[in-house]
Amino acid sequence: MLDAPAARADQIRDLQYWLTDYGFSEAWKTTRGAGVTVAVIDSGVNGSVVELNGVVTGGTDVSGLGSANGQTPVAGDDDDGEHGTLVGSLLAGRGTGDGTGLIGVAPEASILAVSVAFGSTRSAVSNDDQIAQGIRWAVDNGADVINMSLTRNTLYWPKSWDDAFLYAFENDVVVVAAAGNRGSGTTEVGAPATIPGVLAVGGVDRNKTASFDASSQGITIAVSAPSEKLVGVMPDSTYVQWDGTSAAAPIVSGLVALVRSAYPNLDAAGVINRVIATANANGQTVPSPIYGNGLIDAAAAVTRYVAPATGATPTELLTEWITLHRRAEIEVVPTEVPVAEAPAAAAEDPALPAQNVLTAWLPSQLTLTYISLPLAVLVGFGILVTLFGIGAVRYLKRIRRNPKDFAPS
Repeated sequence: MLDAPAARADQIRDLQYWLTDYGFSEAWKTTRGAGVTVAVIDSGVNGSVVELNGVVTGGTDVSGLGSANGQTPVAGDDDDGEHGTLVGSLLAGRGTGDGTGLIGVAPEASILAVSVAFGSTRSAVSNDDQIAQGIRWAVDNGADVINMSLTRNTLYWPKSWDDAFLYAFENDVVVVAAAGNRGSGTTEVGAPATIPGVLAVGGVDRNKTASFDASSQGITIAVSAPSEKLVGVMPDSTYVQWDGTSAAAPIVSGLVALVRSAYPNLDAAGVINRVIATANANGQTVPSPIYGNGLIDAAAAVTRYVAPATGATPTELLTEWITLHRRAEIEVVPTEVPVAEAPAAAAEDPALPAQNVLTAWLPSQLTLTYISLPLAVLVGFGILVTLFGIGAVRYLKRIRRNPKDFAPS
């Protein structure tokens, strides 16, 4: 959500309250994100603006509407494609001079620009497939972190994302995703922020209170970060203030970059654990569906002692979810041909699988559905009718013997 244009370059630093309020200025005494690459899967990051000169080191377009380097803004049906550049500038902008212009929270990190077409009806590739392709490209091209300032506005995601996100996790990539905004119609956290293993980001206002319009709620939120009155750079080099977890997410992605730079031997699970373990509860009861585990603290995340992570890894979390929730979607497989009807050569031919004698007699999904269950219902109904008949006969005999026992009171 864009607000009025911000001030000139020489006044921008004064508007960047999150640099001090969330410990980034202090964290820079330890690291500024050097050596870490963050993929921004968004509408394209324009590396020609001054703050992003030299920041975008690679890119691609998966929408069919952008440029090969991912730096041309890809317009949606309702926007001009400025979103990705705003995100990139908050994450890794380098200013315009000494103390002027916008500086990102990880100003020495590099960006891979992966352009997608948000909600555009012009692309021949579905939005879901674009995301899956973008993740794989980012992993194959050296991303240490993937920022996803986007949402499907649903809790669930397509199967194609299962493999794509697992691919990222298996290659030790930290994926950060925005929770979504109530003001934009997302009342509860939507995918990809609902995917197990993803670092989901909620938003707070300038007073560190949960943002009503610029953040949704949900139990998958891991941490919260500022999501109101944030400054970003547009593709035409102008500045704007904007709200939303789309802006909070790159601040957390930048923090992840700082941690990965300060602790290069720490795996993705350890990095996520450090970000969560050093979050500030700020007087709230956490974890909660509003604040997650609390507000990020950049200085603590890169300096404080944190015990090693002991929980499940992102790969394990998503694998378990897939095992539990995708199993109901298994296709019905016809029963194998009974052994007696199979050609004799089948069991003797090494090119064919050996027939299991028990298989022909065990119930399959088809026999259970169309034969066994209806038959069981029919037999059960017959038993009930029989029992009812026996009871009726006994009842009539009893009346004949003792008619006073059944008279009106």
